[in-house]
Amino acid sequence: MSHTAFATTTRGLNRDLPPMRLYEKAKKLGIWNPSDIDLTKDKQDWAGFTDEEKDLCLLLLSMFVAGEEAVTLDLLPLIQAIAQEGRIEEEMYLTTFLFEEAKHTDFFRRFMDEVAEAGVDLTRFHGDNYRQLFYESLPDALNALRSDPSPASQIRASVTYNMIVEGVLAETGYQAFFTMLERNDLLPGLRKGIGLLKQDESRHIAYGVYLLSRLIAEHPQEWDNLQMQMNTLLPSAIGVIGDAFARYEVTPFGLKEEDFVNYAMGQFTKRYERLEKARGASLDEINKVAKENEDA
Repeated sequence: MSHTAFATTTRGLNRDLPPMRLYEKAKKLGIWNPSDIDLTKDKQDWAGFTDEEKDLCLLLLSMFVAGEEAVTLDLLPLIQAIAQEGRIEEEMYLTTFLFEEAKHTDFFRRFMDEVAEAGVDLTRFHGDNYRQLFYESLPDALNALRSDPSPASQIRASVTYNMIVEGVLAETGYQAFFTMLERNDLLPGLRKGIGLLKQDESRHIAYGVYLLSRLIAEHPQEWDNLQMQMNTLLPSAIGVIGDAFARYEVTPFGLKEEDFVNYAMGQFTKRYERLEKARGASLDEINKVAKENEDA
């Protein structure tokens, strides 16, 4: 398809849009190098872990690294769908997603190679619920945008990626790592990397909330589609947590399943309530709410 005009030479860039504000943050905060993080103390700590403590860490690491790789592999159709609509401000911000997801993959694999000496076959840690989400639902939803970039397909893709994979599962995984490691002052390099990852992912989730809010404001008839996608994927996300705890008679580091199920449900409910407010809202109102949440 040929171009007939360019935003930068006809209307300019709207720097007040939420994606452009997120782009400014990404340029400032998203430039960190996994190779620079010191893992010396992590190697010492790892040597002192019990076999079950190592197993739990490897379970979490294997789910994170495969999840980050999955998004890196599957993200391009969303960027393309937004680009085809001429939403240059959103596309500019989305260019940082791919760099950041690749960087996250790099970080986790580096830790697994240099500290955990994990080997390469870790698929034993991927249970049925995990496979349903990352092997099937995520690529299906995002790759569907190649042939059908409609609002309905964009909603399905963003709910799967931003709301469930990032907003429920990844954030619950961060909570598990910090609960295990922070209170025991263990694996400082891994904690530092995860803190930087979490900062990146919080921007991704903020964009997802904005994108879905914009789509619902523009296409209110799609609310049932969004609601159905959220509720369809939630059981698998909660199932991933249950599968993890089912491996252990006594969970290492004193973790309790109900704490993380409650945390995951809290993240889900918080985002769902934000999206519900987009029904009947104007785009100006959505931009205002996005800015208020950025500043909060």
